[in-house]
Amino acid sequence: MLHSVPSGKGPPAAPISEPQWLSLTDLGRIYGISAVHCGRLLSEAGLRDSSGQPSRHALRCGCAIRGHQPHAHGPTQWHRQHCRAAFERAGLQPIQRTTLVQQWAQLLSALTEGSPSISTSADQMAEDLPSELVDPVNAELRDIGCSFQVSNRGHAPHPHQSKRRRVERGNIRPL
Repeated sequence: MLHSVPSGKGPPAAPISEPQWLSLTDLGRIYGISAVHCGRLLSEAGLRDSSGQPSRHALRCGCAIRGHQPHAHGPTQWHRQHCRAAFERAGLQPIQRTTLVQQWAQLLSALTEGSPSISTSADQMAEDLPSELVDPVNAELRDIGCSFQVSNRGHAPHPHQSKRRRVERGNIRPL
């Protein structure tokens, strides 16, 4: 089912600081859904073909671009605002930034406590935190009393590790 690109009606466009061209993963994060679910909704809206590629309609109307464009991180990028109607028809609304920050902080805090049934660490999960959320998530972690902090480079230090270490010629030495 093909749908036209939304007109200027509806919620205002995303602030200029937010990227407009996104991967399926990043587009899904806006709505709190996985990349797979995001792709399924775009397919149902006629914006992806059966092989998962953007449909001709999606390319013509500016919902998707192929190839490496400026600020692109993969072969296909999806336009945040032009794809919005597909998600709204499915009853989804963008997750408020404060809710997203709180969810990330709660998850990272829980992961620092650890559990034998969880196979990922806060360090590993923090690598997936969008860079624009690092500072607010760190502030929220401090507010909830968690010592874990995400580094601005996308890698989180261990909460009890005061100095990073590296292995050099078989010896562990402080940096």
